[in-house]
Amino acid sequence: MTFTNIALVAVLAATITFFSANAETAPEHESLYNTVAALDTAVFDAFNHCSESGQLEKHASYFAADVEFYHDNGGVTWTREDMISGTRKNVCGKFSRELVAGSLKVYPIKSFGAIAQGSHRFCQFSSGVCEGLADFTMIWREQNGKWQLTRVLSYGHRPANEP
Repeated sequence: MTFTNIALVAVLAATITFFSANAETAPEHESLYNTVAALDTAVFDAFNHCSESGQLEKHASYFAADVEFYHDNGGVTWTREDMISGTRKNVCGKFSRELVAGSLKVYPIKSFGAIAQGSHRFCQFSSGVCEGLADFTMIWREQNGKWQLTRVLSYGHRPANEP
């Protein structure tokens, strides 16, 4: 990991800590929260249906070409192309992602976009069992009315505590 990437992660952690006290409840951020929550639903609806025609491409459209995806177990991918290749190989038709209810927090990034943070679980299509749970942090950039993910961190993968 380069110094730039380490610095980016440190800045993200400091920003989240700094804004966490007020950002998720501040009324002026309700519209941003609703926007990011709708984006989360859309990007993962396409993810969950990526084995269907056109859905993987739709999923890909939510990510910047130079997206960085950090996964505690899978390592790092540096481009949308590599990330989508991994999704095609390891996800499509195998499992779905569900946002853990009440876990999504959204923080503004001045003149850029937003930080989304929360927890999600992964459920096997074959059995319907939700076996995995993880935390995430995603950086959304808004340019000319279009929102795209530029950085994604998925970490703390663990067995889900479901019956």
